[in-house]
Amino acid sequence: MRIFHIARAVDWKQAQHSGSYTVSTAGQSLDDVGFIHACRRNQVPRVFERFYRDLPDKLVLLAIDTDLLTSPWVDEPVGTDVFPHIHGPLNPSAVVGVARLDGRGEVEPFGVDFAREAVRRVLVIAAVLFVLAVVALVLAGTLGR
Repeated sequence: MRIFHIARAVDWKQAQHSGSYTVSTAGQSLDDVGFIHACRRNQVPRVFERFYRDLPDKLVLLAIDTDLLTSPWVDEPVGTDVFPHIHGPLNPSAVVGVARLDGRGEVEPFGVDFAREAVRRVLVIAAVLFVLAVVALVLAGTLGR
């Protein structure tokens, strides 16, 4: 079964290096809360709106395979709904997918990060070529006198 967790990208990166993810939800740790909040895919928009919308951080959506978890998880009632909670650290090896979330909490299409980086590099190269062209014209004008 797949469950999901919204994470700050920096926290997820740190977990990949340390081998353990221990953030419960925005600004709260596993030690503070006692479990890691997760949700079903259809619950992601509501969770984003309630807890993450105003965070300036880059966010990612972690897709977690419950069969790969080393910590127990259970569905627990929260208000009138039921949410999965992971009672212990999340082992990064249970995360089978990571997608960047945009400012509306929606998964960015595949390749958006690649496209952004490609455009940035093209703009840098264009700026360097422009500066070199200006320098060449200045030198040509100076040498031609």
